[in-house]
Amino acid sequence: MARVTVVGAGVVGLSCAVRLLEAGHRVDVLARELPPETTSAVAAAIWYPYLAEPRDRVLAWGTTAYAVFERLAGRPDTGVVLRHGTEAFREAGPRPWWADAVPDLAPAERLPEGFHGGWTFTAPVVEMPVYLRWLAERVQAHGGTLTRLTVGGLPTGPDLVVNCSGLGARLLAGDREVVPVRGQVVLLEQVGLEEWWLDGSGLTYVIPRSRDIVVGGTEQPGEWSPTPDPETAERLLATARARVPALAEARVVGHRVGLRPARSGIRLEREGSVIHCYGHGGSGVTVSWGCAAEVAALAAEVLG
Repeated sequence: MARVTVVGAGVVGLSCAVRLLEAGHRVDVLARELPPETTSAVAAAIWYPYLAEPRDRVLAWGTTAYAVFERLAGRPDTGVVLRHGTEAFREAGPRPWWADAVPDLAPAERLPEGFHGGWTFTAPVVEMPVYLRWLAERVQAHGGTLTRLTVGGLPTGPDLVVNCSGLGARLLAGDREVVPVRGQVVLLEQVGLEEWWLDGSGLTYVIPRSRDIVVGGTEQPGEWSPTPDPETAERLLATARARVPALAEARVVGHRVGLRPARSGIRLEREGSVIHCYGHGGSGVTVSWGCAAEVAALAAEVLG
């Protein structure tokens, strides 16, 4: 039994840990931030490729992840639900590059005023506080461990290290190309909304979950502040309520900020006894199971 250490306890690190445990390895997850404290916990978490390259690999990883989420959907313990929704554009455009990953993409027939193109499709929506707890439980159920630990460098003792440290890769992998892209969201009470809505020409999105509705968002490269900005929150609410009238009377129940770990391209490759898997931008959930499958395959090449 090979000994593997996964650094990072966000959605990608935990998914990799599960696949490695299923392959029969001993896996220990080390992280400065436990799952509820990670950027993953802030995510609105709709399946949608965003802020991640290269497209061919993202499409392959995302297709794998979509299939896994389809199997998990409807189980209350996972927090995964399949929801229909609309992505609208100010101008009509070509078929999305990721369209082959979803089963029911179709031109949108009803669009808000000022929008002239769009698509409807079904996407997994993942309630992250529930889902991260489920992933952590899967790690422990398979005999893995999850430990809070701040590391100054990648461990050297295990047979294999999987680096899923997100922004931490700036230090742990010496990769200054990884930068934060700040995202701010507002949480509204759930008022019976069932369908999600995306502004494909901007950053506005409305993602219903079981107990709340996530309204976003922002894209601020190089911004490290974790503090919600009140003016930004008001702008997000005003825009979302104009697009989705059902939100008009919904009460604000929270504010969140997440720092997406962005890079020119997701780094998933082997470097000696280390497999790097970071730089997922805004697509950590979207590509998680696909990346985890590739990590497990690389591990098999190293460990047998």
